[in-house]
Amino acid sequence: MFFCCSVGGHHVYPFPDLHFYTGTKFAVTALTEGLRQELRAEKTHIRATSISPGLVDTQFASRLHPDEPEKVAALYSEFRPLEPKDIASAVTYVLSAPPHVQVCGFSLIFNFLNVHLLNLAH
Repeated sequence: MFFCCSVGGHHVYPFPDLHFYTGTKFAVTALTEGLRQELRAEKTHIRATSISPGLVDTQFASRLHPDEPEKVAALYSEFRPLEPKDIASAVTYVLSAPPHVQVCGFSLIFNFLNVHLLNLAH
């Protein structure tokens, strides 16, 4: 089993609008890891992991800033965000990994994510 998380579940970015979101994603990360450890300790054949993508080309940003389309455009203009097919590839990898492989977390981050997010915060 896998859970969709976010890089926001591993780092707190300097965006007040995202702090509650980040907190919920940290909870998903911790709960998934706890479940993974319990399933492994019980020697079950069930594996648990989370997939934590960076910015994906979705409506997330436009819904976060519905009155600021220039902010949304700037976010997507400087780099190529992940596409839904990138997430599908990660899910396929996790589900097809051999039984002896424990994927403890899978982060998909494009180049310079942290630098770009820090620049947008100012």
